[in-house]
Amino acid sequence: MSQFFSMHPEQPQPRLVRQAAQIIRDGGLVAFPTDSAYALGGHMGDAALLQRIRRIRGVDERHHFTLMCRDLSEIGTYARVDNAIYRLLKATTPGTYTFILEGTKELPRRMMHPKRKTIGLRVPDHPVVAALLQELGEPILTSTLLLPGDDMPLTDPEEIRDRLGKQLDLVIEAGFCGPEATSVIDLTSGAPELVRAGRGSLEPFGLSAD
Repeated sequence: MSQFFSMHPEQPQPRLVRQAAQIIRDGGLVAFPTDSAYALGGHMGDAALLQRIRRIRGVDERHHFTLMCRDLSEIGTYARVDNAIYRLLKATTPGTYTFILEGTKELPRRMMHPKRKTIGLRVPDHPVVAALLQELGEPILTSTLLLPGDDMPLTDPEEIRDRLGKQLDLVIEAGFCGPEATSVIDLTSGAPELVRAGRGSLEPFGLSAD
């Protein structure tokens, strides 16, 4: 059964943050709340972790994983960002958006879409995730905690532990986490393209969900 940490949603306990970060460094798979839905995440260079997430999610190698980053400059390390994209990201991060961008050579190929060589990136606006990222000093590889056959991501940490306890190493509880996933915006073609309408407003991108 997975470990279960209850963290303060605005001022997470440093001791628990350090322990959670060490679980991630050691290859552990963690379920944690974000500013949108719960996510599954772990160490970004771990091939075995990728397979664990794919099994839980029921997705193949064409599924876009997301790197949660500390800030915009960290996104620039792992994705190709021109001036126009930079201005757009600066205006919309941190926030409830996932951006599809072309990966750089800093990313292992197995983490990117096999044909497009793209990956999702986001800067979440959540104190617990921010503390984890700061403690780790690098991005977390993540995927929305949406199970096969479910219409919405899981939001209740107790239910997450009940349903996935033997497949996870840690579940983090930190108050209410909404059920809506991020809006996903593809920025690889120059003009923003809507992949998934979610929690983030589409207005900054000149898009609509219709």
